[in-house]
Amino acid sequence: MTQVQLQQLQKQLWNIANTLRGTMGADEFRDYILGFIFYKYLSEKAIAFADDVLDGEDIKFLELDESNVEHTKYIVAIKQNSIEEVGYALTPKQLFHSLAERGRQGEFILDDLANTLKSIEQSTLGTDSADDFANLFEDLDLNSTKLGNSANDRNELVAKILSHLDDIDFDISNTESDVLGDAYEYLIGEFASGAGKKAGEFYTPQTVSTLLAKIVTQGKERLRSVYDPTCGSGSLLLRVKREVQDVDMIYGQEMNRTTYNLARMNMILHDVHFAKFDVKQENTLTRPQHEGKTFDAVVANPPFSANWSADPLFLQDPRFSNYGKLAPSSKADMAFVQHMIHQLDEHGTMAVVLPHGVLFRGSSEGVIRRYLIEQMNVIDTIIGLPANIFYGTSIPTCVLVLKKNREHTGDILFIDASNDFEKQKNQNKLLPEHLDSILGAFENRQNIEKYAHVATLKEITDNDFNLNIPRYVDTFEAEAEIDLNVIAKHLHALEQDSQKTDAVIANFCAELGIDSPFREAK
Repeated sequence: MTQVQLQQLQKQLWNIANTLRGTMGADEFRDYILGFIFYKYLSEKAIAFADDVLDGEDIKFLELDESNVEHTKYIVAIKQNSIEEVGYALTPKQLFHSLAERGRQGEFILDDLANTLKSIEQSTLGTDSADDFANLFEDLDLNSTKLGNSANDRNELVAKILSHLDDIDFDISNTESDVLGDAYEYLIGEFASGAGKKAGEFYTPQTVSTLLAKIVTQGKERLRSVYDPTCGSGSLLLRVKREVQDVDMIYGQEMNRTTYNLARMNMILHDVHFAKFDVKQENTLTRPQHEGKTFDAVVANPPFSANWSADPLFLQDPRFSNYGKLAPSSKADMAFVQHMIHQLDEHGTMAVVLPHGVLFRGSSEGVIRRYLIEQMNVIDTIIGLPANIFYGTSIPTCVLVLKKNREHTGDILFIDASNDFEKQKNQNKLLPEHLDSILGAFENRQNIEKYAHVATLKEITDNDFNLNIPRYVDTFEAEAEIDLNVIAKHLHALEQDSQKTDAVIANFCAELGIDSPFREAK
């Protein structure tokens, strides 16, 4: 599929979403349209797999009749193989096209659709893919009044959605293409743009994801593992996967249940085999789900300055115990950094997006920052990003790059890319040329006037471990030289104009027989 065809597919899907959601909020309708797209993908993948199994039998999967005894043996065999190979199973009458066609004919399909979605989940019970499919469709509440006040109204709307999606060719035959995955992420991004503050819970702008992904994969062709402790919809993890030839295993954790489901769907839509990803749902700071594991690459865009318990018992947790202080309960930023560096492999790289406050705030955060620099010496690079590039917040942010065994042990690189953006309607955007500038400075690690500075650890120490970027990258623009003679000439002209005005007012007052406010006027 060409780039033009991909853009057409994206536009088609977004038009369906916009046309059919009615008065429903964009973030509410998101779960329905994305869930139905995922169901269509599973159906098309099931058809492709079954037809491959049936190769040479002179019959296609969609043609199998479950009431035909001769066909039953095929259906049973395909189901067993499908669960083992692709992780789930569908029968011919459960396929997306079958239900969409019935909906077109005016049949009531809601109950059968709900049972089909439940059947997909149940088909994985007791298998290796069970965790990846468990309760995957729980956010598709087909009885919700958001879809319509009556069952018939809801059925009519759902039938329209299925019919529109059924008319689109997803073209999943090209196993090297992420066409549908790209379209899916496009929709996630479009929904994010209309979701306000909620968007930050599930989506990192693509250019920022690309920046982090390129940083943690620099000089590598494959990764043993990649991990995101606040993975949202999983887009950042998938961006890392795209930057290398292969990733053996993808790990993620997400606290929000709906977003967790979105992440699992996103993995499967990008053709990540169920055995090659492990995404868990829990609070990462209080209940980490991948204890004991370390990762080649760690990336994250955690919720900025989130609350957390900061329970003193965490001082016994190996993630936090060495620092002697916990991040404040009102700002969990440093707690995420501590968690991530704890699970970073000795030769790995981590990149995390954070608010600027982590660079200079004092108290316990200052203590943690000093330990990271003075005792661990793991902070490698700090990149200042523009303001207003994230959904839901306009604050400027930074990227911290940390390595346990870093090459440049005597310094920290500072890059000020705060002016690298294109102003768009609702927010600023990093462009490819901006990423090139940042990555070029990151790779070359040299001083660039008003853009990058390699600061020695002595400089850092002399600044009391304050990492605020303006302390190291001077972006001050000197004013043009002032010509005092020109200033004097303008002031003289203004003075003469003022005297003329005073005289006119004085004469006018005399004619009226009142006192002038300018008795000295001549």
